[in-house]
Amino acid sequence: MSTGQHTENSSDAAPLAGIRVIDFGQYIAGPGAAMVLAELGATVTKVEPLSGDQARHIGPYGESMIRAYNRGKRSIALNLKSEAGREAALRLISASDVVIQNLRPGVADALGLGAAEVRRRFPRVIYLSIAGFASQGPSRDRPGYDIAAQAESGLMSVTGEPGRMPQKVGVPIIDAAAAHLGAQAVLAALYGRERSGVGETLETSLLEVALHLQAATWCDYLGGAPEPTRIGDGQPNNAPAAEVVPTRDGHIVLSAYAEDHWARFCRVVGRPYLIEDPRFRTNALRVSNRSALREVLSECLSTYTSDECVALLSSNQIVVGAVRSYSQVLASPDLQASGMVVEAEPEAGQGAPYRALGLPYRLGQARRSAPHAAPACGADADALLAEAGYGADDIQQLRRTGAVG
Repeated sequence: MSTGQHTENSSDAAPLAGIRVIDFGQYIAGPGAAMVLAELGATVTKVEPLSGDQARHIGPYGESMIRAYNRGKRSIALNLKSEAGREAALRLISASDVVIQNLRPGVADALGLGAAEVRRRFPRVIYLSIAGFASQGPSRDRPGYDIAAQAESGLMSVTGEPGRMPQKVGVPIIDAAAAHLGAQAVLAALYGRERSGVGETLETSLLEVALHLQAATWCDYLGGAPEPTRIGDGQPNNAPAAEVVPTRDGHIVLSAYAEDHWARFCRVVGRPYLIEDPRFRTNALRVSNRSALREVLSECLSTYTSDECVALLSSNQIVVGAVRSYSQVLASPDLQASGMVVEAEPEAGQGAPYRALGLPYRLGQARRSAPHAAPACGADADALLAEAGYGADDIQQLRRTGAVG
């Protein structure tokens, strides 16, 4: 562990208390990985260009990215194209345990801040790079965003209605997953360093993460199954499975494809004769007759509200969920009981508090971590530079030369 004393975002009980992280990330994947570590108690410094993380310049949704993925951090803005700016960055790295970056391919290396150079100088550092495409492949120099990974991993080819245009998932799910998987890799490397005393170079890419999220479907295909296609709702090999069914006031999604579950469903909705219906007697027959099955499901449930469906089917151990809007989810007792919505309090003079989502897991009986709000660009520069050994005159000189924003 580093010997730094700053524990603003952690307590002695936090798993990563004493671990220092330098975050050169932009947008979601890199900053998100660093924020997971902050929520686990690490002290995270966000190093931004003088103009700030690019997400700060793409409107309200970009600002939401900043708020969502940069809580619990301190920020310094450095001109990494200047020698003085790079030296400041290296001083920060020298006192740190982890470096995370998802800059454009080749940028970190060109600045002298790539994995090879950093780990040559600081062998205990764990260095995580998140790119669009794997560094060994021919696309390694291409810029890569979430949407490109969704397209080139096959995910869009199986998302949407049959016979219509491929669809993306409704949120940047690959970026978000890369953040958590990147943090997972860092945690493994930190554990490994406790035994070896040496850091590690870690790499992942949005394309690889997108493939990983489809592991079961890929395993099916690699085992000889036909090319997957878009089928809208439902699963290609089971029925009823992930079927979207209209109700009196909305929609539900349900799965009851195991034979005992299907029989139970038929009895619960008062249609036990469907168990022996020759169209639906087995899962294979239900898949073959899915259109007729969907008509039957609609007939069975359209007179119920979504909440009535959930209560009726769940009480009989049938998997069901109401399709809810964001406002309905926010009002739901399950979300409220989870404590996932946390208040992000800003540092003095850095804006208003806001609500955000915390980590999706708890550590024993500890309260869910609620790090302070995302910092303004460069808000903590003076304190960070002082911790790195710069005197007041040195800091003023860095500002005069434009090395620090």
